[in-house]
Amino acid sequence: MTRQRHTSIVLAGGLFALVLLGAGCSTLRHSAVNQMGDALAEGGTAFASDDDPELVRTAAPFSLKLIESLLAENPRHRGLRLAAASGFAQYAFAFIETDAEEKQATDVDAALALRQRARRMYLRARDHALAGLAVDHPDFAAHLRTDPAAAVAQLGREDVPLAYWAAVSWAGAIAVLKTDPELIADLPLVDALATRALALDEAWNAGAIHGFFIRYELVRPGGSVKAARAHFERARELSDGHQAAPYVALAESVAVVEQNRAEFEALLHSALVLNADADPDCRLANLIMQQRARRLLAHADDYVAP
Repeated sequence: MTRQRHTSIVLAGGLFALVLLGAGCSTLRHSAVNQMGDALAEGGTAFASDDDPELVRTAAPFSLKLIESLLAENPRHRGLRLAAASGFAQYAFAFIETDAEEKQATDVDAALALRQRARRMYLRARDHALAGLAVDHPDFAAHLRTDPAAAVAQLGREDVPLAYWAAVSWAGAIAVLKTDPELIADLPLVDALATRALALDEAWNAGAIHGFFIRYELVRPGGSVKAARAHFERARELSDGHQAAPYVALAESVAVVEQNRAEFEALLHSALVLNADADPDCRLANLIMQQRARRLLAHADDYVAP
């Protein structure tokens, strides 16, 4: 941890104490909330570089509720909206949805309850992302529903992170259960957000948007396996081959659809041989995806024919 990072965390803790005690002056209180919000919004790498997924799993709920408590004081803080959107979406996928998958074979009711909880978390993430976009684009969510093309056309490159997490979390809410017709009907809105984000900055976050499209191409109107493979190659290039997620995504989507057992296993093994420490900013994500790869290999017969 650098001295600058350490200082920001200590400062954030002191400001939180000030907020809890009550400053007695609304201007000072608002300033304290903003300063702590900035520190939290910029401190994502503390979790991203961690090497202990279980530690992060335990710590994340407190961090997320802290972010929401600050948003209650300042709902127009875009950085906090982004932190909440990405945090809730990743928590839903990495921990809640994963727990549901593990429960599915032994306790269907428990798995369903977990999937319902994951969907609530995804929708919470989506709403934070849309609220963040509305800070600079008033009534964005309403505009998106009435005219998706016009709504996303007003977004700029600075909006890509929020647009990405809005699309990813919305898609996650649809995919985790696939039982809500009204939610499924929102797929064109997901498409509009994701497509615009890709057009604005395809290289954002080491190709994360291309990584999303690997799976998404198989459910979007007009999507194809060929397009999914192209997104995989581009995601791999933009991440310099340091991320496990594209390999796992292609295995779970294209290899399963094509029932290609050899490719399924080869992709997952490619994810597992990656050095999670090669890119510290991706360490946690790589460890979580490698855990997923091991679980998929252990249950390969459930996904692809022997």
